[in-house]
Amino acid sequence: MASPELRPPVLALNSGSSSLKFGFYRAGSSGIEMLLSGAAESIGERTSTFHAKDARGNTLLRETASVRSQQDAVIRIGALLADTKMPPPIAIGHRVVHGGPRLRQHCLIDHSVLRQLEAATAFAPLHIPSALSLIRFATEHFPTVPQVACFDTTFHNELADVARVLPIAKELQAEGIQRYGFHGLSCESIVRQLGDGLPARLVIAHLGNGASVTAVKGGRSIDTSMGLTPAGGVIMGTRSGDLDPGVLVYLVREKKFDAAMLEELVDHRSGLLGISAVSSDMRRLHEAATSNGDAGLAIRMFCYSVRKQLAAMIAALDGVDLIAFTGGIGENDGEARAEICRGLTWCGISLDEARNRFANNPISDAASGCRVVVLASQEDEQIAHHTWALFRQSRG
Repeated sequence: MASPELRPPVLALNSGSSSLKFGFYRAGSSGIEMLLSGAAESIGERTSTFHAKDARGNTLLRETASVRSQQDAVIRIGALLADTKMPPPIAIGHRVVHGGPRLRQHCLIDHSVLRQLEAATAFAPLHIPSALSLIRFATEHFPTVPQVACFDTTFHNELADVARVLPIAKELQAEGIQRYGFHGLSCESIVRQLGDGLPARLVIAHLGNGASVTAVKGGRSIDTSMGLTPAGGVIMGTRSGDLDPGVLVYLVREKKFDAAMLEELVDHRSGLLGISAVSSDMRRLHEAATSNGDAGLAIRMFCYSVRKQLAAMIAALDGVDLIAFTGGIGENDGEARAEICRGLTWCGISLDEARNRFANNPISDAASGCRVVVLASQEDEQIAHHTWALFRQSRG
């Protein structure tokens, strides 16, 4: 039962390239209470699905139907709220991957913010246009409800120059070409979950279709693997991660690649998919690895890439007290976690095989030089926190 002080609900929308996750929460000074959550997946495909569950985890619905766009998904979410007799949201929060150089703090969305998001499209042409489209449609569908932008870059907003500045010409740095870092909402949620148990030196490995590793000192990001865009850092599902810039120069000069072709290559045809030529999904790669050498190589390269970034972040922190795995792979793939940590014995890190297999925290063994845990990424809850705080602040 909700405590009396809890306020009316907020809706959190977390959009991906072909999905829209949502959460409906009551938010107040005592915390967040989830009322229902769900997702539209494989949007635009004939096999698209829409599912939702209540606060106890009971399935409210699961249907396979044509969800042609994220706009259709918003309409379906609105219908679900009406069908379940939920009160209307007092505010709607949106995950926005990149706000460019000007939008670095979570904020209420107005015409000025929309203009600045439009101007930032060049920094994330794959993400910002779809985010803008969803924000505008949500505004039309819920015309009296304030909308909030929650940026994945905000958590990394205070990086020191030694981590933030990219080694390029000064005039380009002045145009906002710098390290921004991403998965910030996920990192914030890990810090929040740790609460009073937050250590001085934390490394967060957010491993999913997109993957990054972040060094957190005293609750603040001091370095992170992604850079100007979410394509940098470790190997990902379809993204290359860090790549010798000479490769891109070669492709432009010798293969006549233009910007669109380079973008298609590094964002959609690289990473696990590019290495294996099988899949970007780690689950499918595990299944194929026994008979397909390239699938096995993709897994090993991914783990090797993450291991190197973990070591780099440990160096940035001058040691480590806790490593937290999160994201789809980080939370569910014990084999990958074991392979990543197997190469970190030099700094005293070792896992308990049984605890790691079942993600029973801590997954490190008693002799490990630091604790290792698995924590669920709670981006939607984090969006709800910020949305409620900004709504309350706007009302004085």
